[in-house]
Amino acid sequence: MATTSYAIAVGSNRCGRHGAPAVEVRAALALLGGHAAPVMTSAPVGPSLRRYANTVAILDSDLTPPEMLAWLKRIERSFGRRRGRRWGARVIDLDIILWSGGAWSGRDLTIPHPHFRERDFVLTPLAAIAPDWRDPVSGLTVRQLRARLTVRRPAPSRAIRGWGP
Repeated sequence: MATTSYAIAVGSNRCGRHGAPAVEVRAALALLGGHAAPVMTSAPVGPSLRRYANTVAILDSDLTPPEMLAWLKRIERSFGRRRGRRWGARVIDLDIILWSGGAWSGRDLTIPHPHFRERDFVLTPLAAIAPDWRDPVSGLTVRQLRARLTVRRPAPSRAIRGWGP
């Protein structure tokens, strides 16, 4: 089987057996191997109140996308991750963001990750290590996606009553 590359988002916002969230992220990176961006902190998405430690790793593998997902889920379980409330606190979260094979859709997996284009905590570290990787859906590079996300949009203009036609 041919080797392909995966972009894996790694996040934690709960202490685990390795320590604080940033330490949990680094411990997961040690298992994943590959090349990773620096760990950053970000605000939580959803109901959790705890800040996250996040990064993205690029790894080469001969695993198929479903096999990669199964491996990542085993790592999550080994860190003590249990199924729970969506967007709740978690000791580790490993998500496949992109795959060099393009788009993939299966029962339990969609690549590219459906929400990665909206998440600065994914795009910032991903842009640091793979800025030219193209999203197979939009055709835009990671750098372009991040620029679109972080560009400040001008406030909508408002008509002033009594002015204009």
